[in-house]
Amino acid sequence: MPQLPAVINGPAPLSWYLILSAVLFALGVAGFLFRRNIITVFMSIELMLNAVNLSFIAFSYKLGRNDGHIFSFFVMVVAAAEAAVGLAIILTVFKNRQTLEIDEVSSLKN
Repeated sequence: MPQLPAVINGPAPLSWYLILSAVLFALGVAGFLFRRNIITVFMSIELMLNAVNLSFIAFSYKLGRNDGHIFSFFVMVVAAAEAAVGLAIILTVFKNRQTLEIDEVSSLKN
């Protein structure tokens, strides 16, 4: 019978979680900076918040404390509030301007 890899036999190292978190955060920043659709920018911000949550949880697990879980919970509460307010703003912008492109909605006049 073949031998199982060491990863299956034990937990993944902290560095793997931090690398994944950094990659997710970088993808969120790239989406925020380079995309022109409000919905995509909004999803990129949510991706960055989830990357930070992953770091909080990984450090909390590694250190054996509950602080990271509590901070992660508060970040999720802020993300939920942001989603509610952000989607309301997006719907209002689309209703008034008939577009979700950032370049075309750059002015709040009219």
